[in-house]
Amino acid sequence: MLIGILSDSHDRRPALLTALSQLSELQVTYYIHCGDVGSQLMLDLMAGLPLAFVTGNSDADPSGLVRYGRALGLTASDTSLELTLDDKLLAVTHGDDSLLLENLIESQKYDYVLHGHTHALDNLRLGRTRIINPGALYRATPKTVAVLDTHRDDVQFIPVASV
Repeated sequence: MLIGILSDSHDRRPALLTALSQLSELQVTYYIHCGDVGSQLMLDLMAGLPLAFVTGNSDADPSGLVRYGRALGLTASDTSLELTLDDKLLAVTHGDDSLLLENLIESQKYDYVLHGHTHALDNLRLGRTRIINPGALYRATPKTVAVLDTHRDDVQFIPVASV
């Protein structure tokens, strides 16, 4: 299964549209946004996709975004999510709550812990858990997303075309 991982779009519509288009071209089958989405307008761009998201510390109305996202059929939480995809257990959080992030990683319960917040891509393994930060679609050079291939346990970082 190919999972597209995005984060920190901060209401930057062109960057999100470009990233989603690039991930679609790579035949991603599920999308995960690791927070700092922006506004409901950004969620409108993701409506209809098999997608889960968490809110981040820069999202002005986290509860409202979660309600709106769920009304669009998206899986949503304002703190963290636990997902099982392709028989792999994933935890998703924004990353601004360092204690929560640390606890998710140290639990060694998850195959993957996905987060954003730092605007810096990361891919490391601690014990059985791979920790992935896809980078950011705002205030990052280059802007990046990640593609996780769960069959091969492989992560690729994709530069988002200039917008």
